[in-house]
Amino acid sequence: MLAAFEQKALDYFGDVIINKSLIYKAGFGARAIPTYVGEWILSKFTEDGNLTEGSRERIAAFLGKYLPTKGQKDEIKNHLLKMETVQILDDYSVTVNLRNGQRNLRIPMLDISDAFISQQIVDQNELLVTSGVWGIGSLFYVPPDGPGDQGQVWMREFKPFQISNVDLEYYQECRQHFETSEWIDLMVSSMGFNPRAQTLRQKMILITRLLPLIEPRLNIVELAPKGTGKSFVYDNLSRYGRVVAGGKITPAVLFHNLAVQSPGLITRYDAIVLDEVQSISGDSAGELIAGLKVYLESGRYSRGSTMGTAEASFVMMGNITLDERRQPIYQDTGLFREIPNFLQETAFIDRIHGLIAGWEMGRVTEDTPSQNMGFKGDFFSEVLHALRNAAGHGEYVSQNIHLVNCNDLRDRKAITRLATGFLKALFPNMQPSEDEFREYCVKPAVELRQRVRDELHKLDPEYAVVKIGWE
Repeated sequence: MLAAFEQKALDYFGDVIINKSLIYKAGFGARAIPTYVGEWILSKFTEDGNLTEGSRERIAAFLGKYLPTKGQKDEIKNHLLKMETVQILDDYSVTVNLRNGQRNLRIPMLDISDAFISQQIVDQNELLVTSGVWGIGSLFYVPPDGPGDQGQVWMREFKPFQISNVDLEYYQECRQHFETSEWIDLMVSSMGFNPRAQTLRQKMILITRLLPLIEPRLNIVELAPKGTGKSFVYDNLSRYGRVVAGGKITPAVLFHNLAVQSPGLITRYDAIVLDEVQSISGDSAGELIAGLKVYLESGRYSRGSTMGTAEASFVMMGNITLDERRQPIYQDTGLFREIPNFLQETAFIDRIHGLIAGWEMGRVTEDTPSQNMGFKGDFFSEVLHALRNAAGHGEYVSQNIHLVNCNDLRDRKAITRLATGFLKALFPNMQPSEDEFREYCVKPAVELRQRVRDELHKLDPEYAVVKIGWE
């Protein structure tokens, strides 16, 4: 028996709805593909939305043909060396080097970052030079001409895994047919989580994770213990998010690489996610934190003589320790004390719009994955991306939000931006009731920013105690 939100989803959205539980039953196993790619494959081989034995066999044959394991890397290279054409499903991307005038194709499966790709293929698939694109590439090998030359892998043809367009206006109009609780369940299920296993508060935390993908330059921190699924959304939901896990983060990677005149991650993705932030180290000269402070405040960046602007949101996720009551052990003295010192500067933290209480989420269990209908991953990804530039939501929030005891400009800007993100996610048609707007947009936005204000006071008493309210 379908839940009410599932039946409505099928009635109004039809072909872009999928049973989200199929991804765990399809036999992808340990294949390193994000959920939205797996669901794209499922949509091609399921029969009337059902995973039959024939579907399983066709999926297995497809994976065997196009998605080799990492251990087969040299086997594939050997096929190329024998001048055979090889077709591989991979997450292809292109970097542009202005110094030598080259477009370099990255093929992760083969650990190759300097393959050749024609301008025509790049022009037909512009996402290759921004967020990268999953698809099937036909590859062949061009041997060296002489003793001083090097052989090179070339891409002959590319078939991307992506929908051609999204009718955002229709998506927005269909929202009116759902109760708010139904729409929330549809959002949560589309993210891959089981709405029946979450409280309303936990569902709102999950939806908050969408905001950096849906609202430009929205900066969020989530602190939680291990195993709560913090990075799942960004790893699996959208090609427009880029997760950077641990290690050293350099200004060249984030902003601009002066050596090859290549733009950094913030110019190529909707959201940059620093996972396991407690293990990240900055640069000794302090250029990273200085650049981040400028970017988080204004959207501007500069390196050397290169200056620019970007719209990428910024997410930091860190593991924290909980006590026996499942509360952060440093709740009284400061939650940020478990993240690296170079990220504890109050001037930096003040530029974070909201702090997600990830410790309120339970550990991921067998009941966590969705067993319901939801939007296909590639469709949902494109909708979130399209909503970033949707008109009217920011103006709606500015005209209808009434904050109390909120004179600080950064507080007001943060709450407005967060509330706009919630409006886009939950009321894309901009038709909430007054009570719904306050409950589902303003209240969670204030709570997210209030946590940042509270932590600032713990770190530096010069930040006065402020309790923000709303009417």
